[in-house]
Amino acid sequence: MRILLAEDEEILRMLIMDTLEDEDYVVDEAADGQEAMEFLKMNVYDLVILDYMMPLLTGIEVIQNIRREGHNKDAKIMMLSAKSQQHEQDKVLKAGADYFMAKPFSPLELLDKVNGILHGI
Repeated sequence: MRILLAEDEEILRMLIMDTLEDEDYVVDEAADGQEAMEFLKMNVYDLVILDYMMPLLTGIEVIQNIRREGHNKDAKIMMLSAKSQQHEQDKVLKAGADYFMAKPFSPLELLDKVNGILHGI
């Protein structure tokens, strides 16, 4: 299973990468929304994990591009955000995300969610 992780906070990105790679997921990492779009044009992903607030393109803008352009349109999308109010979650889901996870979260909580999404666990 192939995952794209787009997160601008380097320490959090490294923690998530280590957690997912320990479970044998193939993970590409992007530090901002524009870099995420470059990966999305070159690869096909089973899951895209996006931070809400990123430089260059926000997570919402990346979702809109994915859903509009069609490449990777079948990928599941999870948004990570410290903006956990219900109206923010609704905005994310309306934009085309499949899942929302509020920050902060534990690595095991994220892994459980990813396994559930990708394996129906």
